[in-house]
Amino acid sequence: MSDVVVVDIVSTEAEAEIVCGLLRSAGIECGYRQTNVGAGASDGLMNAGPKEIIVHADDESTARDALQDR
Repeated sequence: MSDVVVVDIVSTEAEAEIVCGLLRSAGIECGYRQTNVGAGASDGLMNAGPKEIIVHADDESTARDALQDR
């Protein structure tokens, strides 16, 4: 995804999947990525921790509206 914005931050990958499922069901292309909170972690948990929910910038308003009701 290029030209993306963060519309939410969730605690786990499982929660990110649920939120993206909600957005996709509303017709919004969505993805998630690791936040930089754990950058430089060397304990083997590099994929653990908070995830940023990202959408195309053009979909930001619609995505925020969809997430407001959850």
